[in-house]
Amino acid sequence: MTTSRVESLAAGATYDVTRGPHWVLVVEGAAVLHAGAAHPLLPGDAVLVSARQAFTLVACSDTELHVTDLAVGVPTHPLPSVLVVTDFATRHDGITALVRSCPTVAQCGPPLMSSSYANLVGAAMTESWLEDQGLPTRDDPASDAAVAAVVAAVTASPGEAWNVDRMAGLVHLSRSALGDRFRRELRLSPAEVLREARMQEARRLLQSGDAPVEQVAHAVGYGSSAAFSRAFTSQHGVPPQAWRTTAGRPGRSASATAARRLELARVGQRAS
Repeated sequence: MTTSRVESLAAGATYDVTRGPHWVLVVEGAAVLHAGAAHPLLPGDAVLVSARQAFTLVACSDTELHVTDLAVGVPTHPLPSVLVVTDFATRHDGITALVRSCPTVAQCGPPLMSSSYANLVGAAMTESWLEDQGLPTRDDPASDAAVAAVVAAVTASPGEAWNVDRMAGLVHLSRSALGDRFRRELRLSPAEVLREARMQEARRLLQSGDAPVEQVAHAVGYGSSAAFSRAFTSQHGVPPQAWRTTAGRPGRSASATAARRLELARVGQRAS
């Protein structure tokens, strides 16, 4: 998480984001999130949108949102690209109080505190979603020590010359054995985990500084900016420089379409 802010929308206004990641908490009012499907959001609801997902949020009434660019680093469970948790504010009242008392990252203290803040929100969203799906929430998905060791190593140093052979050698396993353990524990391959660790660091570097894309590419383990750009575009839908330009800078339009207004009215009636 690198940005955090409060957004106020008038009734009918839209909040458009070309790409995630975003975490949105509805503090007051009601809205409809459009991201493939329509997701009505009432006061206290929260939604986590992945880095690859564009979305538009339309206010049903005067609405206050708390918005951050929270991203899941290396997921411990396979999560949907749009994860909605109803009544988040009541289910996690302590975290909600923290969010409301700390509306911007600058107010949250040093980077370590901001990271801890992000971890709290991410864990609460994941646990609530698992609970809503009827899935266990208290087990440790990375219970395999070999998987945990590899994940820790690649996330700590994503720019090193990692490949599956080196990852397997780190824990004295064959490629196939490591792959089996990763799929069993995380439902992801070692290569997918490595890619996400590198993309997480790339997003941080792109958004937090002005380093050239070529420098970011080498910092996250790619031999050329072309290879990095292909990988980044495949994951995010836009090239690195375009993502840097638009990330966290949503556009707005003054009103919704007639069809959306009808939907807003229906959701507004349910909210009242």
